[in-house]
Amino acid sequence: MRRRKRRSASAGEGVSLSFLDAVSCGFGAIVMLLVLTKIGEPQALERARQDLDGRVADLQRELARIRGEIPVLERRLRSRREQLSHEEELVARLRGDLSRIRGEFASTRQLSQVQEILEGRLLAAQQELSEEMKRLLGESYRRPQEDATIGGIPVDSEYVIFVIDTSPSMFGYAWPAVLRKMEQVLDVYPTVKGIQVMNDMGQYMFSSYAGKWIPDTPGRRRLILSTLRNWNVFSNSSPVEGVRRAIVNFAAPDKKVSIYVFGDEYTGDSIQAVLDEVAKYNSRDQAGKAKVRIHGVGFPVVFTAAGVSPYTGVRFATLMRVLCHQNGGTFVGLNSIEP
Repeated sequence: MRRRKRRSASAGEGVSLSFLDAVSCGFGAIVMLLVLTKIGEPQALERARQDLDGRVADLQRELARIRGEIPVLERRLRSRREQLSHEEELVARLRGDLSRIRGEFASTRQLSQVQEILEGRLLAAQQELSEEMKRLLGESYRRPQEDATIGGIPVDSEYVIFVIDTSPSMFGYAWPAVLRKMEQVLDVYPTVKGIQVMNDMGQYMFSSYAGKWIPDTPGRRRLILSTLRNWNVFSNSSPVEGVRRAIVNFAAPDKKVSIYVFGDEYTGDSIQAVLDEVAKYNSRDQAGKAKVRIHGVGFPVVFTAAGVSPYTGVRFATLMRVLCHQNGGTFVGLNSIEP
């Protein structure tokens, strides 16, 4: 019996040692993992530190760049503020001019009085007709004076050129009035030696007659009015180019030529520059008479369209008044574009 007990004790002891061996191996493995982890961790930390140092350096360079741009931006801001202040002053002056102009033209009675004064001056500027023109007009020459004028402009020419503003403002708002005035001008010239029609850019209505006179016949007059009805070509709202081409191509010492300018705006830079240029081409003879007469008819489109500044309309009236005066003609500003 004693021997059996010893064997049983030896078996239990063997089991205990095996269990201890397994536990020891497990702890050893954990310790090894911890040791390996601690060895790799400093390397990861070093890489992270280097990355952060590079990022900090980039941010510092970006900060330096931004600080360098601040003075430039501040100068631009000051410049913009000064420009804004200048523009505000300009707007204030323009508003004052607009109020003044509206006050001047507010009274219909005043407009009528101005028109009467202008017509009186125009009639006083009636020129003598040449013997040839008297022969061409025949009996119509002896008609009452009001029948021989259009808006106060005297009929005194053997050749007539129309320079018409074909800009969107004219074509869109004043075209029926343009057609009426064109027909009226032709009506008071019963017979002339030649007619020509171009827009304010100097573009001919009929390219086949470029640089040549259109013979005056009833059929061609009807064709001119019919073509004008839908003649919508590009325009820069400045009569300079058309007037210059009319003078250069058609002025002659042996011809009595009148240019009729129809328009509503002048958008050019300088009125004086236009006057100087026209004076260069429309030279005067020894008696001080210009090669051609320049008449003008102003259509009050910008004064009647809501929300539109009348500034360019005032400039057109100013330009044409002086241009007509300097070139032996007359300028008439219409009160309305309505019939």
